Amino acid sequence: MKHFRLPKERVGVAIGPGGMVKQEIERRTGTELTFDSETGETIIKLVGDDPLGALRARDVLNAIARGFSSERAFRLFDENKYLEVIDMTDFIGRSDKALIRLKGRVIGEAGKTRRIIEETAGVYVSVYGKTIALIGEPEQLAVAREAILMLLRGVPHSAAYRFLERKRREAKRRVREIWR
Repeated sequence: MKHFRLPKERVGVAIGPGGMVKQEIERRTGTELTFDSETGETIIKLVGDDPLGALRARDVLNAIARGFSSERAFRLFDENKYLEVIDMTDFIGRSDKALIRLKGRVIGEAGKTRRIIEETAGVYVSVYGKTIALIGEPEQLAVAREAILMLLRGVPHSAAYRFLERKRREAKRRVREIWR
């Protein structure tokens, strides 16, 4: 049995309409989930044969807790997809104004920067609370993480965009060389 705490406002997303999300997580992981909507406390009980099922359920619930929709969180059921969480408090301390500024740098005007990171690196990005969460393959996560860290350190957006484009070109070049 594993205990996990969801933000109270994300419990509904984890359960889904008519319990559909909860049932899908349970079916795919061989677990039984119990939610306390008052505290956000979640119990993950393994009922199937796969010992990794509880870990997969925890990862999917963690993605939902970090602001991803259930559809995007379900990408973690794919064999080569992982969740990575960047804590912005490492860059700002306790300043709420700095947190808002950094969130704005990563999201961009009308979500432009986040969209560019997602499309160029091939990952999903969620900015929620004091964290930035990513879902993708290891190579994609490394590129997206570096671009986001550049933005959090104050590097101009144009430099982060150039970095992303350069990494995309390098990845395409590697794929072409493999097929030769």
